[in-house]
Amino acid sequence: MSFWSEIDSYFQRDPAAKSRLEVFLCYPGFHAVRAHRMTHWMWNNNLRLLARWFSQFARFFTGIEIHPGAKIGKNLFIDHGMGVVIGETATIGDNVTIYHGVTLGGTSSKPGIRHPQVGNNVIIGSGAQILGPIYLNDGSRIGSNAVVVKDVPAGATMVGIPAREVKKKDEDVCEVFTPYATIESDGMAAELEALKTRIKELEAREDSADTAEKWRTGT
Repeated sequence: MSFWSEIDSYFQRDPAAKSRLEVFLCYPGFHAVRAHRMTHWMWNNNLRLLARWFSQFARFFTGIEIHPGAKIGKNLFIDHGMGVVIGETATIGDNVTIYHGVTLGGTSSKPGIRHPQVGNNVIIGSGAQILGPIYLNDGSRIGSNAVVVKDVPAGATMVGIPAREVKKKDEDVCEVFTPYATIESDGMAAELEALKTRIKELEAREDSADTAEKWRTGT
């Protein structure tokens, strides 16, 4: 993967980026990912204590904690970055965007895959918690502050606690970038629509019960 292509990928997703030098000097997400490239090499070459030490050093300066064992593809963009945590067995594909406060965390102490497996072109909004060995398939969007505990289909947008699917993109627009995984309709509108549907179901059930009672009593 090219050092310069990783820098250039920032211009596609952050209008505040004005130059390569600015990204190189001022973007903690870029620093954290570059440090991880080094610590991941150490981890894979049995220099694990040294890898952990350097990863903690990078965490101190960037506010981003990436375990050396995590596997990261090309052009990961961590915007702002403070409070991001990426666990040991997490896997992140290509061209993924992660905002501040995101956790890719484990829910088990057993050996094996314990952390999320993230596909390509995924966007994870600020404060989202992705927990357990689940899959975020290609092109999925995770809204800010969502808590995701089950697999996410390709192209789906997830919001809420626990996260639910509110929108699915067409496959041909799967790679369109949307900051913070925003969607056209907000969560409140989705909740109101769900409540309206539930009320109609209850009213229909009540009408059916009334009709049955009238037939039974002959009134």
